[in-house]
Parts: sequence; structure tokens; C-alpha cells
Amino acid sequence: MKSQRVHIHDIGENGRIRKWAEKAGAEIIETELSSQFRCNGSDGYMAWLDHALQIRETANTDLEGIDFDFRVLSSPNEVFDLIKVKNRETNKSRMVAGYCWDWNSKKNPDEMDIVIPEHDFAKKWNLADDGMLWLIKEESINEIGCIHTCQGLELDYVGVIIGPDFKIRDGEAVTDAYERSSNDRSIFGIKKMMKEEPEKAKDLAETIIKNTYRTLMSRGMKGCYIYCTDKETEEYFRKMVVNMNDTKT
Repeated sequence: MKSQRVHIHDIGENGRIRKWAEKAGAEIIETELSSQFRCNGSDGYMAWLDHALQIRETANTDLEGIDFDFRVLSSPNEVFDLIKVKNRETNKSRMVAGYCWDWNSKKNPDEMDIVIPEHDFAKKWNLADDGMLWLIKEESINEIGCIHTCQGLELDYVGVIIGPDFKIRDGEAVTDAYERSSNDRSIFGIKKMMKEEPEKAKDLAETIIKNTYRTLMSRGMKGCYIYCTDKETEEYFRKMVVNMNDTKT
């Protein structure tokens, strides 16, 4: 499915699956997942998320009536503090981020990776030793996960840093693969593709970036708290949370 693609080499389109299934002589049965238990079983939240990230238009233009704790916060420290509080309950709350910061601590363990100076925020990626076990390792609460370590995992609450690769400009989502870290293998080769097939590369990069945040923002079963590095993007999500005709702020 296109909505599951988070890597330049990911495959999984229906046509390709059908092709290889037929070649293997397998019986093909197609069905549609009508609901899911992720995000407190809220199909409404997932539909809203698709709408907010401008992956597809849905009828869920706000979170009114949806039983899911979604908050937009103004600093990564606010997100981290809230995640720490939630983590005391079951040790299943963590922070994640778009891969927009280099993995400096890989070569120098004393260096920080996700550094946001204006908020005096500095954390390391959780990429070195734990892999997907970062979820249950208690000290990993102080580290930041990414798409490569959290895809397929479920948390109680997730804190998400939306980096400069996804921005809102005049109400429209704008993605920029060049804002991704050069360490990010999920878009390795996209720059070469930009020169050879610019439209294809742009569409592919947009799909990967939007799907990455869709994945990160749907890791929490009970809630998701976000911080946007871009102010206009933050304001966009604030407005998307409530009915536009509502007077709440």
C-alpha cells in the first residue's frame, strides 16, 4: 500500500503483490481493513491524521468527539516532560522525531543529535544498541526514536518532533527531502533521482515524508503530543484539532 511506504526501496503496491502471487501460483484474496485497534481503536483519529497531513481528504477535519489525547505543544521540553509523566505508569511512553538531525553520537558518544538551541533541548537518537528494544529499556526514555526503530511498535503515549522536512505554507503541506539528515537511508538515492526524474522523485519524497509522520503520530494507543520546529506548521495543527467554528483555543 502506498500509505505504508516509508523507504525509497519499499514495495507493496497491489499490482506488484498480485503479479508475484500469480507467478507463485498462490490464491489471491483481496479484502479491506475496515477498522483497527491502534490509537485507542479510533478510526476517526487515523482519518483525521490522513486529512491533517494531506495524504488524502477525509470527513474528519477536526478531533471533536474522538477519544484520543492529542495535543500541540510549543516546545520539545513540554512534550518530553509530559511523556516522562505518562511513562511512570507503564514504561511505555517515548519520544520520536522525523530523521532531520544527523547521528553525531554514532562516532562521538559525547555528542548530542537532536539539538534545538532555542529551547535548550538536546537528546541522542536511540539507534546504537537497542533497536526495537528501546521501548522496554527504562533509560531510553531520555533518547529519541525514529522511523527505523519504532515502525511496528506500539506505545501508550508518543511524543513527536515534526522537523523541517514537513511544513505548512498558506494551508498547503510542503515537504523537502533535503531537510532530512544525510544519515537517513530511507531516502538514499533521492538526490540522484531528483536530477534524472524530478517529478517522480518529488512525489516519492512527499509520500515517504508524509507516511513517516503518519507512522510516528500513530504509535500511541492513548495519545500523541507534538512539537513542530516550524511555527506556521504548529498553528496549522492547533487549528486542525478543533472545529474551525469553535471558539476554543
